[in-house]
Amino acid sequence: MFIRNIYHNYFKNNLFMRIILFFSIITIVTIITFSYLMFKFMSELAVERQMGIQKRAIESVGNYIGNKYGTVQDMVRGLYRDEELANNITYFLQYPYQDYVKYRLDRFYSSTTDPVAYFRNQVEDDADIRSLMLYSAEQQQLFVYNDNFQFKVISTNAARSFIPDVMYQQENADVADANIWVRQAVGLNDQMMYSIRVPVNDKLWLRNIGQLMVFFNTDGVWKSLAPYQEDLKGTILVLSKDGEVLFDSSGEYYGQKYPYAEQINNTLYSDGMLNETTTITKLTQSQAGFTVVSVVPQQELAKTYRGLRNTIVTVSIICIFFATLIPSLFISNFAKRTYGIIRFTRKVRSGDLKARIADSREDELGQISKSFNDMLDELNIYIDRVLKAEIKQRRTEQAALEARVNPHFLYNTLEVIRMRAISQGAADVGEMIYSLSMLFKSYVQQKARYTLKDELEACRLYLELFRIRYKDKFAYEISCEKEIENSLVLKMSLQPIIENYILHGMRPERTDNRIEIRVERLREGVLQAIVKDNGKGIESERLGQINAALQNPEIVSDSFGMRSIHDRLKLLYGSEYGLEVQSEIGQGTTVAVSFPELWEEETSHV
Repeated sequence: MFIRNIYHNYFKNNLFMRIILFFSIITIVTIITFSYLMFKFMSELAVERQMGIQKRAIESVGNYIGNKYGTVQDMVRGLYRDEELANNITYFLQYPYQDYVKYRLDRFYSSTTDPVAYFRNQVEDDADIRSLMLYSAEQQQLFVYNDNFQFKVISTNAARSFIPDVMYQQENADVADANIWVRQAVGLNDQMMYSIRVPVNDKLWLRNIGQLMVFFNTDGVWKSLAPYQEDLKGTILVLSKDGEVLFDSSGEYYGQKYPYAEQINNTLYSDGMLNETTTITKLTQSQAGFTVVSVVPQQELAKTYRGLRNTIVTVSIICIFFATLIPSLFISNFAKRTYGIIRFTRKVRSGDLKARIADSREDELGQISKSFNDMLDELNIYIDRVLKAEIKQRRTEQAALEARVNPHFLYNTLEVIRMRAISQGAADVGEMIYSLSMLFKSYVQQKARYTLKDELEACRLYLELFRIRYKDKFAYEISCEKEIENSLVLKMSLQPIIENYILHGMRPERTDNRIEIRVERLREGVLQAIVKDNGKGIESERLGQINAALQNPEIVSDSFGMRSIHDRLKLLYGSEYGLEVQSEIGQGTTVAVSFPELWEEETSHV
């Protein structure tokens, strides 16, 4: 009820208020829609950018650990490339260490490649190695090189240690967690490490004789994440193929199996949803057997575009305010001026013809005001001339009455002369008088429908006068398609052209004077009449003047007949209709008249 009252009081009969309301609604809906689409698009870009950062981060971690895995593989390949070193490592892992020392002393001068020195150099070259261990499967001993470059031998007999079982269970090369039993044996109890294990085989028999295990600090992983640390969201995890946590940027899952490891391994794609509130991006190194995972809660992703949302909302509110306020001020100004015009018209309606609108602006309302003022000026002048107009009207009515009487007098007079000529034996004079009488009657008589057939008959009567006058020196031909002869045309649209030929073009001294009138359908809806003669023709300079006058109404020309036809056709039917004149001296003149094909129902509005 309240809204209905507001509508009836302020909007129903107030066009400008409705315009403001309509424009405001469209503006608000458009800005809100555009803002929503922009926010959605830009938030998706922000999320995509963030996921790109996460992906580059896990790629950096994957490349780093993959390089470490390749480094350990290269250590073993280095053993196999050196024949003597391969023999020494085989002896080293298959016999007690005391026997190996004796074996090395016996060959001190002939052999310079020592496995102990070889692996010590590897530890010295890589600062990320916490400990490098060689495990002898036959001797069940662990040879350890720590980051202090110390070497020691640890017995791992199966009766007293779980290490042989651990080594036996994992004989394939992979990246795994730093086993707790091995860490305790070598005195490294902190959990911030991961291990890379590669089997060592006898080069000759390809039989497994031990394993190379390297413990790496996770400091290098942190360094690989350093370029992305500021923009990184969520948690970066490195998981073994069994789901054990090798690296955790949050520090929450070290030393345990990741709860969602199986779900992550079952995810076919690199990007996906871990659950409804968490997004994951993973990178799997199948050869090394580890997976790098980025786990980002949706809430943290939302933080990437939270500021963007607040900015868009603020900008949208400001845009709505100004987009509504500024047009409202303009429309209110137009409304004020419009109401002034309405008040002015009421004054005029009450009889105050001296009132004027004081608005000198050049916009539409200013032009309306000026037109009203000019109209009142003209109206005052018109009122002053009413009496004279009434006198002229009476004279016009009297002249019209005389015009109705005079034709009847002329017809009767011509008929008396014609009968007199026939009675005296001048049949040709009687025929000419008859043609003239019918021609005059066709022009003076008012007809509701004036057709092409009527116009051609008037032309025939006119030409017939001159055919009788010149006897065998003049001939004419009129042709018209049967189906168009009842179309409507302007009266005297062809006769002035024929008259021009008779007065200016015909050569009485010749016996082959001829004019041809041909009417045909030029195209759908357009008729064309061709009036062609073999008369004197028109000089090129004069022809140029005539054509220029036809094209430009401002040019004054004495060719009144053709100019009148051309102007009337263009005025009534459009610029595509009118006359075209072509002529050549001594060859004759051709006039083409184009006009629309009109029927009675099509001309009721003209």
